[in-house]
Amino acid sequence: MSTRTVVVLAGGPDGPSGVEIPPGAAVIAADGGAELGGTIDLLVGDLDSVSAETLAGIAQVERHAVEKDASDLELALTAALRLQPERILVLGSAGGRLDHLFGSLLILAADAFACVQVDAQLGAAAVHVVRGERVLRGEPGELLSLFAVGGAANGVVTQGLVYPLDGDTLEPGSSRGLSNVFAASEVRIGLERGVLLAVRPSGSATATG
Repeated sequence: MSTRTVVVLAGGPDGPSGVEIPPGAAVIAADGGAELGGTIDLLVGDLDSVSAETLAGIAQVERHAVEKDASDLELALTAALRLQPERILVLGSAGGRLDHLFGSLLILAADAFACVQVDAQLGAAAVHVVRGERVLRGEPGELLSLFAVGGAANGVVTQGLVYPLDGDTLEPGSSRGLSNVFAASEVRIGLERGVLLAVRPSGSATATG
């Protein structure tokens, strides 16, 4: 049985506020992400960051050992794949430990999740994984940065940005795609090969095509 959208609640301080869960979406919490509240279909993790009161209100729990080889977020994303969604939306924090945040961004772009559209709202920032082509909707003047992950992103073409790319290559570790700007309300990003993270410091993860 498949579902269109799975929402994964990730833990951490200063999580997003005012983000609506898409109608009909399944909700999976990654450990402390359960503290964000709402109806949770599945809780995944080692349960070291969730209160006993919250835990008691969740019917389905997938518990893992504290000493494990994957983060709670990665385990929750893997559980989300079992529902065969078209899209995974992660709601979490951009604060807390830097190594956790960096690791989470790399997980979002991992090959394991290449079969599904992945977006995240991390605090006030939106992150979109771009493979092939994506359309993002926002406001003219909004900032957007593009980062290659896991290797070079080849043949990058953009439409609707102040500084367009036309068949460019973005290399990991390069600032070539940093601080571009929406020139229109819709931005189209395409690439021939590779993976991009499109980061919008004040964007909405729900504003996509």
